[in-house]
Amino acid sequence: MIRRAPLRVFALALFAGLLAALLPAPGAHAATRTVQGGRLDWGVKSSFQSYITGPIAKGSYTLTGGAATVGASGFRFHSASGGYDGSTGAFSSSFSGGVHFVGHKKDDGSHELDMTISNPSVRIAGGGGTLYVDVVSKAKGTGTVTSSRQVPFASLSLGGIDMKGDGDAVTLDNVPATLTSQGAKSFAGYYTAGTALDPVSLSADVEPKKKAEPSPSATKDAKRAKRDDTGTVRDGAVDWGVRRTFREYVTGDIAQGEWKLADGARDGGALFRFPEGEGSYDRKKRTLDAEFTGSVRFTGKHGLDLKFADVSVDVADGKGTLRADVTGEGRTRKDAALVTFDVDELTAKDGLVRVDEAPAKLTAAGAKAFGGMYRKGAAMDPVSLAVALDADAALPALPDLGSSASPSPAALKTKSASVADSSGLSAGAVSGIVAVVALVLAAAGFLVLRSRRSPRP
Repeated sequence: MIRRAPLRVFALALFAGLLAALLPAPGAHAATRTVQGGRLDWGVKSSFQSYITGPIAKGSYTLTGGAATVGASGFRFHSASGGYDGSTGAFSSSFSGGVHFVGHKKDDGSHELDMTISNPSVRIAGGGGTLYVDVVSKAKGTGTVTSSRQVPFASLSLGGIDMKGDGDAVTLDNVPATLTSQGAKSFAGYYTAGTALDPVSLSADVEPKKKAEPSPSATKDAKRAKRDDTGTVRDGAVDWGVRRTFREYVTGDIAQGEWKLADGARDGGALFRFPEGEGSYDRKKRTLDAEFTGSVRFTGKHGLDLKFADVSVDVADGKGTLRADVTGEGRTRKDAALVTFDVDELTAKDGLVRVDEAPAKLTAAGAKAFGGMYRKGAAMDPVSLAVALDADAALPALPDLGSSASPSPAALKTKSASVADSSGLSAGAVSGIVAVVALVLAAAGFLVLRSRRSPRP
């Protein structure tokens, strides 16, 4: 004899047991993992930029804290840090760098429009997202200056984006951003709440589950550290962005190009780093002669194809020269002197010899390398360099753009998100579960139907 109640209990127990066996167990996802590098690209508002640099405001903007330009009207903020929980999709990350806008210059040299936006951060939870920034602004009309930290500046539209995942990187492309009421107030009253801002893109590396293997460069650094200190350069790097407006031209609407780094060169956003310095430093004469690895190649429309490789720097008598092998117009000019810069004092401190952001001017050979685009004496990006004379001397940190950084991110038409190796069930797994559930329900229904047809005692 089969009773209905026990039969239903049996069917439900079977159903629950199968689901428990197939679905991921609670706690299967890892806890919040550290965000350890990446970049955020955002133009604030392109029409605002045009107004600032246009004939009315007659202003300009300057970059601070290692921020860089990207594409035709974007700013790149670097060194992401924060946390990501793949099980819930919660994401929080801060970035470094800022942009200082000025316009409407007054007779006393100050500006009626004066605003700095810096240190953006993004917080995403429960399907919603917010962009926060530090803002220093001068109010329109009154001129009152206010300084606010981490203002909820823009709301991010995340409709249709699943932030859950289990990979080692989080990316968002062209996410729509809308000015908040707090943001409008910090924007010195130039725009009202609800105004559409430029979309936000970001890429952030997430701490891997397994300990990463040492990189080839780390291994090389370890070998270098074993060398005897003979006064020679044991390691080093030179940082140079070539020229900001040239980078903007390359990735802008005219050239529509890009740059590619090779042979160990690294992208620092506003600069390129050429590493693995070798050479000599004369402590008495305070002279330096060092060579570095890495190359950067710029390509684009209208015949743009220019490559700098095998960068070297020599300093003597307070004057520095940066040289490189230059490939362009179908030929290579070896060891061409590109820019010169002044060095106040070349001394070693804590095992390092450093030159920080020395203003640089283009040489005659450099002007030739650029095909006459710039004249001799033109201001180029500043030169920074650091060479280690001691085994335990650490080079200055480079702005961290993350593993997926690129000079010109693809302009996607729709917003999207990507979290590698999604932690959600695959389509095949879901289909399998649905099929098994259907079988369980069918079996339960058959047993219940059979019990109803069985004659009562």
